[in-house]
Amino acid sequence: MGKEARKVSALDIKKLIKMLNAALSEEWLAYYQYWIGARLMEGPMRSEVEAELLVHADEELGHAVLVADRIIQLGGTPVINPKDWMKLAGCGYAEPADPYIEVILEQNLTGERCAIQRYQEIADFTAGKDFATHQMAVQILNDELEHEEDLESWLKDIHRLKEEIKKIRL
Repeated sequence: MGKEARKVSALDIKKLIKMLNAALSEEWLAYYQYWIGARLMEGPMRSEVEAELLVHADEELGHAVLVADRIIQLGGTPVINPKDWMKLAGCGYAEPADPYIEVILEQNLTGERCAIQRYQEIADFTAGKDFATHQMAVQILNDELEHEEDLESWLKDIHRLKEEIKKIRL
């Protein structure tokens, strides 16, 4: 951490680095959850949703880069062993054992809602105390809110499609 950064920081850097390493672990798990889920997914609208899930995966990977870089800037070490991701992550990972599109979308929605809480926590912790980390957290938070909206919309569309099919069958 730079000399000026230490001077202007008005928070517990060790606690912040711990929070950021948890977020970093969650980003790696979210990346993989999106990536593998997109490839295994089955069901209606699969081809359209698959492309978007892969975009979300890339965005999660971008978040990991931002968080890792910030940890290093703060004088910390990003989590270096993937085995530690599950230990550090509060959001966890839901394996796509059932590849049906609604299940995959619900799993990712749960992850996004957890990420929203994580970045809100980091934004609150750094507000007025660490502007660089706060700005990064808000930027990622906005992406996660957009992801949540996308997932909710796809689920709504699938539910509507199912209702229309029921009507046709009757």
